[in-house]
Amino acid sequence: MRIVNRAAGLLLAASLVLMQGCAVGPDYAEPEIAPPDAWHSAVAEEMSQPEPDISTWWDTLGDTVLTDLIRRAELANLDLKTAVARVREARAARGIAKGDFFPQITLDGTYSYFKLSENSLQGQAVQEAGGTVEPQEEWDVSLGAFWEIDLFGRIRRQNEAARAAFEASIEDFRDVLVSLFAEVAAGYVDVRTFEARLDFARRNAEAQRQTVRLTTDRFNAGLVSALDVSQARTNLASTEAEIPSLETSLNSALNRLAVLLGAPPGTLHAELSGGGAIPTAPDSVAVGLPAELLRRRPDVRRAERQLASQTALIGVAKADLYPSFSLGGVLSLVAGVFGDLGQSESVSWGLVPGVRWNLFSGGKIRSNIGVQEARTEQLLLQYEQAVLLALEEVESALVAYEKEKTRRDRLAEAVTAAERSVEIVRTQYLSGLVDFQRYVDSERALAAQQDLLAASEGRVVQNLIVLNRALGGGWRVEPSAPDQAAQAAATETGATTASENPNN
Repeated sequence: MRIVNRAAGLLLAASLVLMQGCAVGPDYAEPEIAPPDAWHSAVAEEMSQPEPDISTWWDTLGDTVLTDLIRRAELANLDLKTAVARVREARAARGIAKGDFFPQITLDGTYSYFKLSENSLQGQAVQEAGGTVEPQEEWDVSLGAFWEIDLFGRIRRQNEAARAAFEASIEDFRDVLVSLFAEVAAGYVDVRTFEARLDFARRNAEAQRQTVRLTTDRFNAGLVSALDVSQARTNLASTEAEIPSLETSLNSALNRLAVLLGAPPGTLHAELSGGGAIPTAPDSVAVGLPAELLRRRPDVRRAERQLASQTALIGVAKADLYPSFSLGGVLSLVAGVFGDLGQSESVSWGLVPGVRWNLFSGGKIRSNIGVQEARTEQLLLQYEQAVLLALEEVESALVAYEKEKTRRDRLAEAVTAAERSVEIVRTQYLSGLVDFQRYVDSERALAAQQDLLAASEGRVVQNLIVLNRALGGGWRVEPSAPDQAAQAAATETGATTASENPNN
């Protein structure tokens, strides 16, 4: 009983020391960065409003096909699955760090069957005592325990670092999610844009074939020279030469989109070919205020969490300057017969309080502290840089989106004027009022303006996608971490499959 009381007293004293201990190293505080009160771009004044909901920004485009593609990408994209695995890894690493708070208890057991040599000292001693050397057996069961008393907060700082690293992995997942949705939308817009440009090119090629037939008929009738026919064919060949290049670009866009959905290239050709207009961007977009951006951007949030994790590692390094206290113990049961293990005579025990202090290491400990402090400074600068880059991307995207809308509107006017010009010049050419060169020039101008208009319509939506990506749109805070959500979804899918298959 005295032994038990003494052990309990030592454990209580160690607990009190642990509770009174302080964690060395700096306590982390989130850096204070004052963002601008408003966006610099004049176009942003009408867009700014508090807390816009951009978690599903693609809904503003009103394209159900795009919405379906994004949903499929979220379920099957391999980069996203890799990010989920990184979250799972960080969670497990945090669990390892948490384990250091508790005593480490091990159970060992051995069984020995042996016979002493009759010529050995032990064997001769047995024989001299009148005994005989016979085979023997021994059973040994040992319970060992070790507990590091976290007096100076090394374990606490390690846990702070692991927790912040885990939170950073979640922000990394969100960053991948934001990028994925933007890339899927951009790939889809590319597909529709190339289809629109191809449609214009093919329609212009057909119109120019009619012009070739017209000039050929007029040449055969002796009304025009062979030069008109040659110019018409040159114009047609030039337009037809653009079609293979556009088809190649369309094929690449479809293949890229399929890979983003975790599918082999070529999977989406039949599904998306032949129809679908370029999505229409909304007239106005809410971007919120600069201060909201810092709370929204996953890469900025990740940089802040990485800084918090590294700051805690300074405390881990500083704890090596101080002594480390521990409490160990062992309880053993040793007997020659298994049934005797429960007897009090088989019990042996030991209680080992310990201290370890690295009094001299050639400056390694302080050098390690310097390493951790320098890394913390680097991450602080990287966090500040991430903030500046986020503000830059939004400012640039705002201007690009608005200016491209203006350019698109002017191009639409140019296309309307070019179509009218072709009609007028055609009539004048047939009436002999202008030469064929004017007619060819008007057809070329129309084809060029139509191609520019289709590309600009796609660019407007692309710039909107870039803006929403810069704002960090595409995610919302979920009740569980992504690895737990993925595991729950997989379990639910497996249960559904099993219920649907009666042979399971």
